[in-house]
Amino acid sequence: MNICIHGINLQDEFIPYIEQLITSISDRGARVFFTETFNKSLLRSKSKFKNKFPVVDKNHASELNFMLSVGGDGTLLDTVTYIGSEEIPVLGINTGRLGFLATVAKGNIAAAMEDLFNGDFTIESRALVEMEASRPVFNGANFALNEFTIHKRDTSSMITVHTYIDGQYLNSYWADGLIVATPTGSTGYSLSCGGPLITPGARNFVITPVSPHNLNVRPIVVSDESEISFRIEGRSEKFLISLDSRSTAIDASIELKVRKAPFAAKLVKFSKYNYFDTLRQKLNWGFDMRN
Repeated sequence: MNICIHGINLQDEFIPYIEQLITSISDRGARVFFTETFNKSLLRSKSKFKNKFPVVDKNHASELNFMLSVGGDGTLLDTVTYIGSEEIPVLGINTGRLGFLATVAKGNIAAAMEDLFNGDFTIESRALVEMEASRPVFNGANFALNEFTIHKRDTSSMITVHTYIDGQYLNSYWADGLIVATPTGSTGYSLSCGGPLITPGARNFVITPVSPHNLNVRPIVVSDESEISFRIEGRSEKFLISLDSRSTAIDASIELKVRKAPFAAKLVKFSKYNYFDTLRQKLNWGFDMRN
């Protein structure tokens, strides 16, 4: 079995847990690999595993059986970008704060590795949003697990985003921006802008305006079989578009469309994991003495 570990900016306080993770994998006879980013972070740390395992690049990702993401949800999003269309199962080990996606607590690493090697897990398929642009952007990594966003630059005035569903006019949003979120991303930026929660298995996208000036405009849920296209206007010559945490500046002449990607993110989930339990815990639902 080939297992690759990915992480960004490791903190020294988490090194003992990471070393426990590496030992748990190698002691079971699996081959351990690092991504280049994880390896560089480890070299800056006090870990005893410096230069102990090979580094694998994106071109050889297809040879891996599992990817382990060590960090928060942002690290797991970066892991999905690393994998691309290979659909390698990803297990998120949470050393961050919220942890909607990275669900294994650092104190449960030993139990998680036991379940992983015993096959006591399921693979959960999560839809990705794919962007098409009239000019090359994001170096071909034109997909995201959470959301695609159009946003004004810096402190410039609001923008107008003319939005179409399968070629039919939906609305012109006068706002700071617009989000197209997947069910996975409905607990992220879209939620903070008033968007609804969507369960992971739902076949939908949610379109959520960011600080809209039209006060009667609300988020709308659409089928993920739809193609959503945009035309942007504003006083500024440049606007920002983002796919999860990756962003770039574009001008209004670029044509943009989003749709569901032809491949999915595969997340490893253990038998004790429950999506609704996670919602209640992370969002403090029922945080009331009466409950």
